[in-house]
Amino acid sequence: MSAVANPGFSSLLSGRPLRFIAGGALIVNGMFPALWILFTSLKTEAELTAKPITWVPHAPTLSNYMQAFSDQPLHIFLFNSFMVALLSTGLTLLVSVLAAYALARLNLRYRGLILSLIIAVSTFPLVTLLVPLFEIMRTLNLLNTWVALVLPYTVLSLPVCTLMLVSFFEGIPRDLENAAMIDGCTRMGALFKVVVPLCAPGVFTAGILAFVNAWDEFLLALSFNSNPTLRTLPVGIQLYQGEFAFPWPVISAALVVGIVPVAVLIVIFQERVVSGLTAGGIKG
Repeated sequence: MSAVANPGFSSLLSGRPLRFIAGGALIVNGMFPALWILFTSLKTEAELTAKPITWVPHAPTLSNYMQAFSDQPLHIFLFNSFMVALLSTGLTLLVSVLAAYALARLNLRYRGLILSLIIAVSTFPLVTLLVPLFEIMRTLNLLNTWVALVLPYTVLSLPVCTLMLVSFFEGIPRDLENAAMIDGCTRMGALFKVVVPLCAPGVFTAGILAFVNAWDEFLLALSFNSNPTLRTLPVGIQLYQGEFAFPWPVISAALVVGIVPVAVLIVIFQERVVSGLTAGGIKG
């Protein structure tokens, strides 16, 4: 006697409810940590440690945010992170655009090998590069400077950004560049006046990835900068904890302040990022 499948169960697995459940699970998984940090930043220490746990603060307070700016120079941490991320993103985009254009357009003999090496380099754990990078920065007398972070961040973001832009450039017809060069543009002029504007979604996506990587990085920022005036936000946030005390509401407030700029950046360029992520793998 053969088993008969339950039609209701089959429709649940193959229909719209399953997609709603999967989408809801993804939203909860992505939003819950951020919401918990936000709610914690609005609680007092007493409410945070009270039992039973209160999910939503009963008496929201902004005193943790004021304390976050008064206990540590949070505005300096934000400025340093913003400048380092901005400079490394600009340098990353410049170099990755040139490298991706060369790989996509020039008849390079070892193109496949170069792409394989780029992929291989991107898999190196950061901790294995820490000592060599530190020695290089110390030899060049660049420790305790923005440059000591901008250069490594650029190198770390280049593989992903270059590979992403190669797929975009390969989807742009060569005839457009040839027409621009017939009209008097140089090859570089055709690149920046024709190809890059047409690949704007990919360029924006690569830029945001590079910016977020630089904004969130902790290990190199901790190792290369000991000057208090040059600390970036991830390093500065860990200074809020004491030897025996962890002021979680204040730390959460500092985290929220650090999350907001990246969140605003992604919201502003949301459409370009989504189109860049989806169109990058489509050629022709």
